[in-house]
Amino acid sequence: MTNLRGGTEVDVTPYVAETAATMLKRVVEVSATVRDALEQEIPELRGDAGIIDLLGASVEGNVDTLLHALRHDIPLQRVEAPTAALEYARRLAQRGVPVNALVRAYRLGQRQITELVFREVEALDIAAAARYAVVEAFTARLFEYIDWISQQIVVVYEDERERWLENQNTMRAARVREVLAGKAVDVDAATNTIRYPLRWHHLAVVMWYPDVGVEGQQLARLQRFLRDLGQAADAAAAPLFVAADRTCAWGWLPYRTAAPDVLSKVRRFASKGPDAPSVAIGTMAAGVAGFRRSHREAESARVVAMVRGAPQQSVIAAADPGLSVAVLLGADIDATREWVAQVLGDLAADNENDARLRDTLRVFLRCGCSYKQAAEELGMHFNTVKYRVGRAIARRGRPVVEDRLDVELALLVCQWYGTAALATGAG
Repeated sequence: MTNLRGGTEVDVTPYVAETAATMLKRVVEVSATVRDALEQEIPELRGDAGIIDLLGASVEGNVDTLLHALRHDIPLQRVEAPTAALEYARRLAQRGVPVNALVRAYRLGQRQITELVFREVEALDIAAAARYAVVEAFTARLFEYIDWISQQIVVVYEDERERWLENQNTMRAARVREVLAGKAVDVDAATNTIRYPLRWHHLAVVMWYPDVGVEGQQLARLQRFLRDLGQAADAAAAPLFVAADRTCAWGWLPYRTAAPDVLSKVRRFASKGPDAPSVAIGTMAAGVAGFRRSHREAESARVVAMVRGAPQQSVIAAADPGLSVAVLLGADIDATREWVAQVLGDLAADNENDARLRDTLRVFLRCGCSYKQAAEELGMHFNTVKYRVGRAIARRGRPVVEDRLDVELALLVCQWYGTAALATGAG
């Protein structure tokens, strides 16, 4: 690979390879910089924790592939798009994210990488003419890579979008999304279209399986689960099922009147099945407004589970004590994590011992600072509770008097978000 500068032919191949090798040593850092820029500048790419993680994997796969191609002087026409990048394109297609947002992400990623390359080349101990030639060569190869890979990505996106629209009940799903969006709807007409009684009472659920990253039968399994759940929870009509993406679905259970024992039935059924998905549950509410509200609550509960990094199968409900507050405090988990560290001090450390102390202190405060009640609830000896509360306050470094409310809220956040709310958590 040669470039002409001032009439002089410069062999830039070793310098391009050296720059790529240097950046490969920091591929995680470089990828994180690009991912953060894309998430900030392209609102359509924001989503739940799963889709953000897949964005990160897509970016890292592309950066790693590009740098290895430049490091070893591999012709870009032999390079194939990374698996994570292809899966990310499919997932955006399933969620209806415009293709121009995906293409724009590659262009903005190209700009970010170019800026990072400039910094690396500036550090090379070579003549100015050679430095310019290296930048030109690197920029040209980067453009070729983005152009080549984005073509592959767009083809995958369009194929997946077409397949997705063909495989789902488009009219029904579109009408449900219109109702959820708050648009004015003819309730009777919408009821006929989606074949679901919108004027009744509703309990919404969000169901999902772990993201296995391969083609599977998750949606069929979710649909069967919702059907069986409706029977177990004595729904008054067939549940409504709408696919959110390949591994996640929305559901509503209809009832003619409010049934106070439905939540316990749903939780019990969802917890016992060996093939049951993770389930987030809203609260029962009536009419179109209740249809929307219960769904919003279930979605918010799922966000908490996803941020926490819940185990493979979990059941969480909007009615669980403290969850609604945790949802609000978790809107900006990074800022919340910093606040928790300020409030709890060393008690916010991510280890089993401090976790036990936090749990004991949380129950003690909720019981009105009664050692006896806390001991009964925790199933511990009175003196054990007293010792742990004392240790928790000592770990915090100051008494729980003037800012007791802050402490209770911080402990609540730790209860729901786990390590994601702690200073050393993954976030």
